Amino acid sequence: MRVLLGVAAGLAVLLAGCRSPERAAPAPGGGAPAPGSSAPVPEPPRPDWRALTLPTPPGAPGRLLLRDAAACGGRWFVVGAVADAAGVTRPAAWSSPVSAGSPPAASAAPRGAGFAWSSLRLTPRTAYGAENVLTAVGCRDGRLAAVGAKSGGVHGNPRISTWRQLADGSVVEVPAEFEVFGGPDAVNVGRIAGGPAGWVIAGNRGTGAAAWSSADAREFRLVSGVPELASDAAGRTWAADVTAVASGWVLVGSVRAPGRPGGDPAVWTSPDGLGWRRQVLPAGDAPGDLQRVVRAGERLVGVGRRGDALAAWVRDVAGWRPGGALGPATGGSGQVAGLAAVDGGVLAVAVAAAGSSAWFSVDGGGWAPVRLPAALAAAPDRSVAVAGAGGEVLLLVDGGAEGARLWSARLPGGPG
Repeated sequence: MRVLLGVAAGLAVLLAGCRSPERAAPAPGGGAPAPGSSAPVPEPPRPDWRALTLPTPPGAPGRLLLRDAAACGGRWFVVGAVADAAGVTRPAAWSSPVSAGSPPAASAAPRGAGFAWSSLRLTPRTAYGAENVLTAVGCRDGRLAAVGAKSGGVHGNPRISTWRQLADGSVVEVPAEFEVFGGPDAVNVGRIAGGPAGWVIAGNRGTGAAAWSSADAREFRLVSGVPELASDAAGRTWAADVTAVASGWVLVGSVRAPGRPGGDPAVWTSPDGLGWRRQVLPAGDAPGDLQRVVRAGERLVGVGRRGDALAAWVRDVAGWRPGGALGPATGGSGQVAGLAAVDGGVLAVAVAAAGSSAWFSVDGGGWAPVRLPAALAAAPDRSVAVAGAGGEVLLLVDGGAEGARLWSARLPGGPG
């Protein structure tokens, strides 16, 4: 995931000890518990972050650019690019077995041990694809699909490609007609998710929220301007993230009704990625949105803005309900940079003009602060992403001139 940080930014070791006794979860922005939110608040996790090193892909030497991470089917994936001394980029992707990334608790293994990263072989099929930076990755059945882009042409517009992994482990570019992802109606192409029904990419067009759907990542179909997904008399729609569920897909974002500054959090569901049904979540008098969503066991946890704070919404068998706030109000400048599920709960990484923070929750109700491995100062060229598998989490940060860094840590609930 590519996150551009700054004041104007709009938008994740074992736990020592036990959970604290149950106490009220914080309300959005502080005060009484949010209606329907869960009570347990975990002790602050103290992860032992371990720095990881990725191998340099074959080809000309250069600086690694890291943009997104994912895990499924027993494998980790990290994507980005390599930039040479002249700034020319080429796409890059790495993978490691998940089982290799879980040394026992209190292990004396050297920092970064336990992972077996390898560079994946990428095959571009267009001139722009040869210079793509892979900005988003999803996975299904242990194989990745990714979104890449390179600005070019007369107007310097992003030229979007998708990429898919073959049975031999290599990753090939899937060229598309320019107007599938670009054209005069283009706004942005965002995050990608894989699931039982195939693949869906979240994004936006001039018509409002949009999606791109594919059964096998060989070709994506643009879905825009359709009822409930598109902007209409009820408001301007915006899609920020997507995840797979057993019944299909869940897309999250916001709807900004006429005369309603700031908008309201919104959720769309679809069995096939083609027809979508909208639900606007109640946020009281406070404006809000949903910026990230993740499946955590039988729940969905979404995190976004609620008033002046970042806060959660949780979907369980009873439907969507407000969860707890991620710390104190941030004045509306905070953004969710990453959200990842582990066996014991959910990790969220947030960024704001004043800096960054990480938060852990068992169920989306109470959130406890988590120490990050380094200060992540706000910057316009900063990328942050998280991914989880079992009890392990990956955190990647790319600070532009500061270089890219990758860490792993144990969080509650994992084996060992």
